[in-house]
Amino acid sequence: MSVGREFDIVLFGATGFTGGLTAEYLAANAPNGCRWALAGRNEAKLEALRSRLAAINPACASLDLLLADATDAASLRAVAARSRTVVTTVGPYLNYGEPLVAACADEGTDYLDLTGEPEFVDRMYLGYHERAVASGARIVHCCGFDSIPADLGAYYTVRQLPSDAPIKVQCYMSVSAAFSGGTYHSAITAFSRMREMASVAGRRRQSEGDPEAGRRVHGVKGLPRYEKTVDSWVLPAPIIDPQVVLRSARVLEEYGPDFSYGHYLAVRRLPTAAALVGGVGAAVAIAHVPPARRWLLGRMQPGDGPGPEKRAKSWFRARFVADSGGRRVLTEVSGGDPGYDETAKMLAESALCLAFDDVPKVAGQLTTAVAMGSSLIDRLKRAGMTFRVAGEHAAV
Repeated sequence: MSVGREFDIVLFGATGFTGGLTAEYLAANAPNGCRWALAGRNEAKLEALRSRLAAINPACASLDLLLADATDAASLRAVAARSRTVVTTVGPYLNYGEPLVAACADEGTDYLDLTGEPEFVDRMYLGYHERAVASGARIVHCCGFDSIPADLGAYYTVRQLPSDAPIKVQCYMSVSAAFSGGTYHSAITAFSRMREMASVAGRRRQSEGDPEAGRRVHGVKGLPRYEKTVDSWVLPAPIIDPQVVLRSARVLEEYGPDFSYGHYLAVRRLPTAAALVGGVGAAVAIAHVPPARRWLLGRMQPGDGPGPEKRAKSWFRARFVADSGGRRVLTEVSGGDPGYDETAKMLAESALCLAFDDVPKVAGQLTTAVAMGSSLIDRLKRAGMTFRVAGEHAAV
């Protein structure tokens, strides 16, 4: 267990683009008395970041700097041993993430990341879930736009409904923003490893088993269509969000005896929808050809990101339609720039939530809904994100 550690939070990868935004958020919003530190492999860059943070909050001039490398297990173990919570923005996680997960699982240190990589999450479950349960560590992946709006949005939605009847939830996600370099690299890597991803997912399903007796949890794979509820064309989204939501539902009884979930990208114009389908299909095909994959990966680099003016114009909105017991509830989760500003906010608030809030006494690999639930929703609402009930009426 992590009682009596030197730091409450250590941010690893702080000198990258998203890591820097997360550090700036903590500098402006961490409570007095929060003991946090910056970690990375380049001391000069860490010192420059610390100076930048001191302009936001003079107390940051004394932040500790910890040298650690994603490829050096001993340095990561030393960081994990000194902190109650370690936050990492170093991806793609399939390439660089496992040693830090291992260190935190062994040291009983809470771990948070921004991954949207299904294969990485499944591999970490198979390798470290039981070790984390034994040590008391909470391993929480997907603490940014992947997958907090979907996971906590579904959790918020089902809590508006009785838990003794079947619940059907559909999420329609609308986004206006640029991809991050890290997200782009993770997606291309995932497209190139579809077979491996499916194999690891199957092994995880066998390891996890079924939900408790009498409960059923399943995903809905809908077809592209026009959805009048949200006045948009909707496309099944091949991302990690529905997997995360369904894992929350398997654990939490609030999701009812029979829970189903569908996840879609919503766009207003049919030509845009067609272009997205074609573009994703082409990327999946090209990613399997090594020279073409290298060309794709060279288009953007992890750490690349837009400036403040472009981020200020970006936004996301997740609309949930839930049917249960003859009732239909409409809810919405929304915020600003999803890939950077809101992601940094979500990651930082997740770390503060685990470090300081009264959250469930659980351990192992967990979702944000299971690990933090309403406490994190309350934090994000105070930080400016919207969680609201948009309507309620008899089910159609």
